[in-house]
Amino acid sequence: MTFEQAVFEGLAPDGGLLVPHFIPDVRKNEEWKKWKDLKFHELAYEIASKFVGDEIPQADLKKLMKKSYEKFTHDEVVPTRTVGDVEIMELFHGPTFAFKDVALQALGNLFEYFLLRNNKRITVVGATSGDTGSAAISGLSGKKNVECFILFPEGRVSPIQQLQMTSVLDDNVHCIAVQGTFDDCQSIVKNLFCDLNFKKTYSLGAVNSINFARIMFQITYYFYTYYKKFPNCDGTMSFSVPTGNYGDILAGYYAKKMGLPVQHLIVATNENDILNRFFLDGKYSQLTVMQTSSPSMDIGISSNFERYLFYLFGNNNTKLAQQMATFNQSGVLEVDEATLKRAKNDFLAAKCTEAQCKETIAKYHKDHNYMLDPHTACGVNAVQQLKHKMVPACNAASGAKHSMVVLATAHPAKFSSAVVAACGVEADMPAGLRDLRDKPVRFTVLAPKAPTIKEYIKSTVPDPTGSRNVYTTKHYLFLASLSAASALVGMLLAKK
Repeated sequence: MTFEQAVFEGLAPDGGLLVPHFIPDVRKNEEWKKWKDLKFHELAYEIASKFVGDEIPQADLKKLMKKSYEKFTHDEVVPTRTVGDVEIMELFHGPTFAFKDVALQALGNLFEYFLLRNNKRITVVGATSGDTGSAAISGLSGKKNVECFILFPEGRVSPIQQLQMTSVLDDNVHCIAVQGTFDDCQSIVKNLFCDLNFKKTYSLGAVNSINFARIMFQITYYFYTYYKKFPNCDGTMSFSVPTGNYGDILAGYYAKKMGLPVQHLIVATNENDILNRFFLDGKYSQLTVMQTSSPSMDIGISSNFERYLFYLFGNNNTKLAQQMATFNQSGVLEVDEATLKRAKNDFLAAKCTEAQCKETIAKYHKDHNYMLDPHTACGVNAVQQLKHKMVPACNAASGAKHSMVVLATAHPAKFSSAVVAACGVEADMPAGLRDLRDKPVRFTVLAPKAPTIKEYIKSTVPDPTGSRNVYTTKHYLFLASLSAASALVGMLLAKK
């Protein structure tokens, strides 16, 4: 399969996730050291070119990468700040103030490039626990030949996250509030992609991290942050990553496999701790999703974990398929002691409770005058919990050239209620978020059923060529009929 095919396929025909044929090794001839002085978009080009090959001319790929980061408000795109004894990688300087912007601005441009080059259309369908939706919409709104459908769990994203999605009224953007959890949304998306006839007819494309291109673009900031701290490439670095769907930390895993001197990768979960439990006892078991102050991590099944299991099982896709089939039937996947030992060599893990999250936000505001969002607080707390498990090089007192980096995945103002509850002070609200409050919104509320979502997409994009059906009387009559069958609340067009 070519890189372009992988971008548009999203899921493999059997419902599995796609992985690259090989992981490029940039240690050969010390190539990775030659990148240390590059700007962010230049480094993004170097890393992407390793996976894209000659499918995009060099000049075109360079232009795409430069364009992708022009909307970021910081000159470095992803700056790093020293706060106490950790480095905070600030991933929230993009258009929607969340780490997803780094990948989705680039993915939107990549979609448009391939579609215009081949005169094709695409129907993008994505599920979001909060930040993916707004970042995807920002990257795709107004794009030519693209229709964008974003599913989010009703009442389970922050008010600002919902406004960021639903206030975008471009004709090609369609927000759907699903009456369920993020796992319901994700399951629906996978169901649609596994309907191969529907997938082909409507040219479905993925923006979730099931799309490998997203993981590829996220690799960039691991290398970039390392170079900023160690310009002579003479140290090691560890990363604590707030983790829900496993895509962000998987990018760090790829960076390490490519040759970046990574000491530790820390999986930081909230109370939805399926990943933490796996790295403790080797059992990957689904539990009921708990609603927390870090909603983007309120996930019961981490889709990208399947990609890591492929490598953990020695690239044995047959074994992986068998294990995933067992998990899909029973909700439990277990590995033996030898496999668990290998996993623990790859990752450390820790769970942050709601109380610990609140305490961490308060402490960092009081001690360092730095505001953490609740997801980032989970990453900071995980470092505090795991210090005793780390080798001496991970402690500053050892004198080793090592740096501990926590990925700040969202601006704290996006989760103002959690921040105020923790420290009694509101985070400074960027203009881009403050201006949302008076904007009109539009979204549709639907039942958590794949056939219901499928029919909605068909009614909106009825022509297999991708031509959009504007909202006509016929369309509203369809929505009215759907109401009785699926508890549709309706199209909402209102002032906040």
